[in-house]
Parts: sequence; C-alpha cells; structure tokens
Amino acid sequence: MKKKIVVFAPHPDDETWGCGGTIAKKIREGYEVQIVIMTDGRYAFQSVLGIDSDPTPEELKEIRREEVKRAVKILGVPEENMVFLDFVDGELENHENEAVEKVVKILSENDPAEIYIPYKKDGHPDHRATYRIVKNAIKKLGISTSTYQYSIGQKYARIGPIIDSLINLFKRHMIHVDISEVFPLKETAVKEFKSEVSVISDKQKKPLAEDISKFLRKQETFYIDD
Repeated sequence: MKKKIVVFAPHPDDETWGCGGTIAKKIREGYEVQIVIMTDGRYAFQSVLGIDSDPTPEELKEIRREEVKRAVKILGVPEENMVFLDFVDGELENHENEAVEKVVKILSENDPAEIYIPYKKDGHPDHRATYRIVKNAIKKLGISTSTYQYSIGQKYARIGPIIDSLINLFKRHMIHVDISEVFPLKETAVKEFKSEVSVISDKQKKPLAEDISKFLRKQETFYIDD
C-alpha cells in the first residue's frame, strides 16, 4: 500500500505555488497525494483589484476550480484525489469548528505519512485559519504525523523571511527541498493559473499576481514546529 500525503491549501493555487515541486517529487517516489482546498477563492479579484463583475465572484470560483484541477494533474494528482470543502473565500476563520470536523474525517480516512499546511505566520487570514484548523484536527486525533508548513506570503513580508532565516541558524526550524528534477512540471502547472498570472478581464489593468518569481525557484522551503 502506498504511503499517503495530504496537502491543505487555503485557496485553489496555494498547493501548487507553495509546494508543487514537492508534490511532484513525492509522487515520483511512490507516494499518493491528496489535496484539500479549503475555500472557493471567489473574492480574489474583488479584494485585490476591486473587480466584482467580468468575472463575478461566482464565475471566478468556477474558473479557479478548473485551473487547479489542470495544474495538479500536471503534477501527477488525479482529480479524484482532490477535495473541495468550498468554504467562502475570506471567511474560513468564522467556520473553524465545522472545518476541524471535516479535516478530522479526511485525516482519519487517509492516515497520511506527511501533512502539508500553510505557514502559521502567513498574512492572509484564510492561511492562518487553515494552519489552526489542521493542527487542531491533528490534536483531536492524537496523531504525531510529520507536518510541514509552506509559506505563500508572510504577514511582515519584508522582514519576516530574514528573521526566520536568522532563527533557523539556532533552532533549525526550516528545511529546503531540492525540486530541480521536477521543476519543469511545477513551472508548467503554475502557468495554468491564467486568472492570476495574466489579464483575463477588460476591467483589469494588471494581473492579479504580478510577480510569481519567488514561487519558481528550484528549491522549496518548509517550516516545522518546535
């Protein structure tokens, strides 16, 4: 029986941008990967660009769902290994108890060897809520599965990574994974998120994500709790 990994993504893209290379690498090593998308990502255009039509939030929800399906398929994850919990984008912290119960069920059914979650210091509240939800589910189950945190964007973006690197000199709370061999897969997968890396609306003056270079490096960094 294959060992399993469960990756929790607050929005449809975080799994690919944060640990897409590691996902592809683990699949090559014989692991089975399950991806859980916590929220529907519907308000990205509204919150970042002030756009609430063309596309509407409901339209964007469907666009992003299809994008993430295509992206993770490139990494090697079949659609049947994806779970969409469909909490409303930006409101996850208001539904943490319900989400914990859903995550407990997912972890119980999969018995993963490794779990991947957003970094507890990420800036977006959905990311921090996902961290809390999964950690509470793990505690509720009483399991000691290896858990790795990937960072999409820290709350203190300018100085946060520098401070973390300094702390790591003493506490060794960061690990780096070489993804060189699967980097072309990640690069191709990232390009499937056209709603973020290109202009898809007449109302847009710029892409949703203007600079994704930090997600296209040949190593991925993960944090581990003390």
